[in-house]
Formats: sequence, structure tokens, C-alpha cells
Amino acid sequence: MELAGKHAVVTGGASGIGRALCERFAAEGASVVAADVQGDGARATADGIAGRGGRAEAVTCDVSDEQEVLDLVAEAERAFGPIDLFCSNAGIGALGGVEATNDTWRRAFDTNFLAHVYAVRAVLPSMLERGSGYLLHTASAAGLLTQLGDLPYSVTKHAVVALAEWLSITYGDAGIRVSCLCPQGVRTGMVAAAPARTAGAFVLAAEGLLEPEDVADAVVDALADERFLVLPHPEVQEYFRRKADDYDRWLRGMRRLRARFEPGR
Repeated sequence: MELAGKHAVVTGGASGIGRALCERFAAEGASVVAADVQGDGARATADGIAGRGGRAEAVTCDVSDEQEVLDLVAEAERAFGPIDLFCSNAGIGALGGVEATNDTWRRAFDTNFLAHVYAVRAVLPSMLERGSGYLLHTASAAGLLTQLGDLPYSVTKHAVVALAEWLSITYGDAGIRVSCLCPQGVRTGMVAAAPARTAGAFVLAAEGLLEPEDVADAVVDALADERFLVLPHPEVQEYFRRKADDYDRWLRGMRRLRARFEPGR
């Protein structure tokens, strides 16, 4: 996909990866709608783009509410016409294992997974009618591997990868392109808010944090090539290959890694 002249919608557009995607897409010549539950942050993203001569609008949207996602799509279409690229990017961390509360699980599923389903339901019919459209799903390296210390996050991000795979298989021959963004550590508010002494935080720090702008660069490159997996951290591909090559060995290695950072647990 060449972004010039296209219409892109990005959820979670108030900060972090979402804001970087909005800014980079606009720099490539796309009209952008920044959506976020934090309306002031979405407006700041859109105003910044407009101040640099780009075309952008902001929409306040809680992506865990299907009606709000439908309203977002309607507002975006009124602003800039048919949506060429929908980026389901908003997400939350949870922390916890099987003991996580039902409310924690529901919030994780609603925001990290069902929001993607709501977006697809809203935009796919129009894309199929036109015979073209692009869906970008932000998952995580946790969706290909796992996230130590955060079971709800790991499960919901695996679900996003599965959804993106299914969509690509089912609609790829109908002109629908799908990419799945799976970064490891990125310097965002979510990572900054994670407790510093969890195993996951130690691993991310050891592997190195990318800037959101680095992730946006990787996304633009992947969209140009229409690549399914977007891996800003290239080492994730090697980890994923090792997992597929010998699942039991990979599990043993992950247990050793967890024990290293969480001794006695």
C-alpha cells in the first residue's frame, strides 16, 4: 500500500505507537483520523498534524464499546470518505496470572481483542464492496511468544494474531490486505507504567526498547510490501522460529528465563 492520498484510522492515537503511526501516515500523504478514549490526547495528535500542513481529525472513542467503534467509522467516513486503512492499535496491559480477576480478564479481552473484531465488522463490508482495503492489527511479540508475568495480555495478544491470520486467509483473495504488528519493548506509557521488577520488565529492558517512531517506520515499510508480520525487533523472528522448531525446548528455555528473573516463584 502506498499511503499518499489514502484515508487511515488509528485507534490508541493519543500517544505511543498510535500517535507515531498517525504522524508517519500523515507525513506519507494520508488523511488520518486519530481515535482514543483520551479525547484531548487524540485532539493534540490531530492538531499537531494539521499544524504541519496535514489532514487529520480526532475522535473520542472507547474501543471496548462496539457502538463507539461504529460511530468512529461513521465520523471518519464523513470526514475523509471511505477508509483505506484501519489500524486497531489501542491496548492495555493487565498483569497477573490465573488469579487475575474476572474483571481484569474482561477488560483485557474487550480492549485488546474484541475491539479488533468490532472494527473489522464495521469496515469490512465496505472494503469488500470496493474490492480493496487494509487491516493493521497491533498485537505484540507476546502474541507470538508469551509475556512473562501477564497472562491476560499474552492470551489476548495471541487471539489478535489468530484473528489477523484468519482474516488474511479468508479475505486475502478478495482484495483485503492484513498485517499484524508484533513489537517487543517500545518506549511507551504502557511500558513505563509496568512494575519495574516483573520478569517481563527485566526481559524488555535487556532486549532494548525501541522508540514509537521506529515502530512506525517498520509499519510503513511492511505496508509497502504488504507483509503480514511486522517485526520491528528482528530478533523476534528468530525466537518464533526456535519456538516452532522445538516447542518443548523453547518452553524449557522460557521456564529458565522466568526463574532467572523471578527466583522462588
